Order: sequence, then C-alpha cells, then structure tokens
Amino acid sequence: MPVEQLSYVVAAPRRTVAGLLRDSEVAAAALARAGHGYASDVRLLAPGDRVRLRVRVLARMPLTLPGETVVEEVTPARFATSLVRGPVPELTHVTTLEVAAAGTRVTDTLTWRAPFGPLADPLVLRPLLRGVLGARAAELAERVGVAAGARIVVATALVRDGRVLAAQRTRPAALAGRWELPGGSVETGESEDAAVARELREELGADVVACGRLGTDLPIDAGLLRVHLARLRPGSAEPAALEHAAVRWVDAAGLATLDWVDADRAVLPDLCAVLGT
Repeated sequence: MPVEQLSYVVAAPRRTVAGLLRDSEVAAAALARAGHGYASDVRLLAPGDRVRLRVRVLARMPLTLPGETVVEEVTPARFATSLVRGPVPELTHVTTLEVAAAGTRVTDTLTWRAPFGPLADPLVLRPLLRGVLGARAAELAERVGVAAGARIVVATALVRDGRVLAAQRTRPAALAGRWELPGGSVETGESEDAAVARELREELGADVVACGRLGTDLPIDAGLLRVHLARLRPGSAEPAALEHAAVRWVDAAGLATLDWVDADRAVLPDLCAVLGT
C-alpha cells in the first residue's frame, strides 16, 4: 500500500501537541488551508467520534467529494483516524508524538489503497495528501504559540476504590445540571498540584494530593485544561457539594450514564482505563 510521511518538530510539550491534534477547530483550520472542508459535532475528539470531510480533488476546480473518518485512538503519544467513507476505499492516518530536545517530534503517516490508475495516484492523490500534511504542520506551528500563553486550568480526577468523583454544575446556565471533574484556574505563581489541592478544598472541603496527569492537554475557551489524578489524604473529610448541586462517586460502568461537560467527556476513555473496565 502507498505511504506518505512527514516528520517535524513542534516547540511545545507532547501533551499540548496531542491536545491540539484532537481539537476540531485546529483540524478545520488546517484543512481549510489546503482547500478542504471539515465538520464535527464536538470540539475535542475522542475514540469513536466521526468527522465529516469535503475533499477538493483538484485545486483549480470547485468539485469536492464527501468523506468521513472515525477516530481510532487518542493518547499523548498517538492520534489515529481511519476513513470509513470517501473517494478511496481505505486510508489510515497515524500521528506519533515523541519527546524531542526542542519540544515534540510529530510524525504523520498516511497509508491508503488507491482505486485509480497508475498515473492518478502520483498525480492526484499523493499531492493532495502531501498538501494536507503540510497544512496541518503549518497550523500546529501557529497554534502552539497561542497555547503557550493560554491560562492554565486544572480538572481533578479524584479516585478512590475504583471510582471517580463527579460534580454537578450549577452555573453558568448553559452548563447547569451537567457533570464535571472539579477544578479551576491556576493562580499566578501557583503550581498545578497546588491548584488541585486548593480548588478541591474550596469546592469540596476535601484534603487531596495530586498524583499524576491524565490524558492530553485540552484546548477550551477559558484556556488550556489539564486533568490531574488525585487521592484523598488520610483523615480528610468526605467530599461535599459546597459549590455544586451534587457530587457522586462513579465507577467505570457509570461514566457513560452522566451528561458530562464537553471537555471532560474527552477524557472518559482515559478514566475508564484508570478505573478498570
């Protein structure tokens, strides 16, 4: 099967780059650079999500062909999609992310099965795919600069006995009743671990300690969301809904029963892996 590959270094941490790759706003802007259309029902992609495409085959012609891809994998080290409907019978796009001295080495690999004749592939499909990869590399280079100056927001996956604590929002009105991982903005001069402890003390009356990261960074309107794992300190009070409508301990099977805010929905597969399915 033919393969097209592009490798480059992005001046940002691996989790940040992975978060940008799953951001539909970034993908839409990148494809627009290359003359193609992109639509998704969600901003932050997770495994199983589908994306609708409009592919312009020839640069100087308005004709576009529809396509649809499904997200197969999202981790800090790998982002993978597969074509389920489109102008070629088979196409996979795998992006691997490796820590590099100057940031993150991104390696894009496209593999496909071409239905065209011996000349159509090198004259049409390969240049089209090469243009898509180049456009995404250019868009990432611009977006990491924005991400570097973004406000950092922490969310906390507080885990105990195979369950995670979910909190039901009361505000704003558009999010009232939906569930989230509690947290908030990191204050100036404050570490993320300290912000996790402070926010859960304020919101839940609980004494917790952060114990690692979960998943990718998540671009949101308020800045850059980072999800941290945490546990209760011995002797801590039981978490209570001081600033939420309710709190609930949820196991892996129960995660899908709650109406999560969009950003936290994106980390449910990571939470399932932590809690055990």
